[in-house]
Amino acid sequence: MAHETQAYIDGAWVDPVAPTAYDLVSPASEEVILRLGLSGAAEVDRAVAAAQRAFAGFSATSVAERIALLRRILAEYEARAEAFAQAMTREMGTPITFSREAQAPSGTAHLQTMIEVLEAFAFTHGLGQTMIAREAIGVVGLITPWNWPVNQIVCKVAPALAAGCTMVLKPSEMAPISAILWAETMHAAGLPPGVFNMVPGDGPTVGEAIAAHPGIDMVSFTGSNRAGTRVAALAAPTVKRVAQELGGKSANIVLASADLADAVARGVAGCFNNNGQSCDAPSRMFVPAARHDEAAELAAAAARAFVVGDPADPATTLGPVVSTRQFDRIQGLIRSGIEEGARLMAGGLGRPDGLNRGCYVRPTVFAGVGHDMTIARQEIFGPVLSILPYDDVEQAIALANDTPFGLAAFVQSGTAAADIAEARQVALRLRAGNVTLNDAGWDLFAPFGGYRQSGNGREYGRWGLEEFLETKAVIGWGA
Repeated sequence: MAHETQAYIDGAWVDPVAPTAYDLVSPASEEVILRLGLSGAAEVDRAVAAAQRAFAGFSATSVAERIALLRRILAEYEARAEAFAQAMTREMGTPITFSREAQAPSGTAHLQTMIEVLEAFAFTHGLGQTMIAREAIGVVGLITPWNWPVNQIVCKVAPALAAGCTMVLKPSEMAPISAILWAETMHAAGLPPGVFNMVPGDGPTVGEAIAAHPGIDMVSFTGSNRAGTRVAALAAPTVKRVAQELGGKSANIVLASADLADAVARGVAGCFNNNGQSCDAPSRMFVPAARHDEAAELAAAAARAFVVGDPADPATTLGPVVSTRQFDRIQGLIRSGIEEGARLMAGGLGRPDGLNRGCYVRPTVFAGVGHDMTIARQEIFGPVLSILPYDDVEQAIALANDTPFGLAAFVQSGTAAADIAEARQVALRLRAGNVTLNDAGWDLFAPFGGYRQSGNGREYGRWGLEEFLETKAVIGWGA
């Protein structure tokens, strides 16, 4: 493909001053599929300068102009939807059916949502004699991950544009194909030069240069806790705003009133979606102790029903994890579960039968998991589910909250009014930024973000837009 060795700066594709070679390895075949030329700090400087030059003009555009721009981006994106789906399956191994039904449509959904939000958003309002104005924060640095590459690019870029910001994007080097397609989409939509810039590179080079850069007014970061703390430390000397969406270890509380078979099947599907590589995956399933063994058997059957194989095959429902490094890490965590005494119900160590290469993890279910076991405490980021028994709802809530994370949580209940009321009360006591009741659908108008070590700030909808705005009070405006 074109542009795999270039950065996109000031409306043009440019060659890095000193590119670093990087081989993109297919997680399905473990073969090199693309040779990249990563950029460095020099390209970050150049991109920031371009964004600074563009900011005065772009931040002064009208809401109508920015809505029209987002509509052009949406049209260009939709024309490339299949290409985006193919790219994500190729670069990070998500099954093609899931890429077509979830990964690629997420970009469309975020753009449509932001257009609707922007149409109704008031950037000024009166407060007595004072006028309150919401204004673009400035040049923003956007650092995005590989697991939901387009989703995380668009849920940052769209509100930043809506706010009137200019930007420098660093996508993950592990998901470069979809990022290049995105930059091509932005170019085709006719953005003014310098409004959107993309500098491909690794975290220690390009990511750190963005975080520390004095010309960047805000950083929005999605990734690991380790990298997030580094970004925050580098940003601190310039006192720039930092918004972070980090890791999770989400609890899924199955209440006694729930249809156990249905709740367990949906819980397994949620944990294993996207090959288990979602930060909000419901990886800790809490079930009533009296029905623990039944739940364990149901979960094992659901796990064994997954079709593991070539992500390009529409019949595949579980593809490889993203890299051999991630595969090895997951194997180590599965081994810890076995050694610490959890009961292996499905899956386990090694690749699934018939797969001799590729980063394929066996869909794995552990039962009888102790709250202090490694698999119950650490984010695994793979298709591994832990089932934990609880004696009463109070204990389930306490155990669910006993984690350094707080990104998401899930509650399953029966459908009677009293059951729904109980689920709502449980949800209000869970220390997480998002709590989903009874597998409710994705709501892009709702804020997304976490408590504690799962990050700060919120994405999606109006909350995502507000992250990129400053607040100004003009006192005496109405005098």
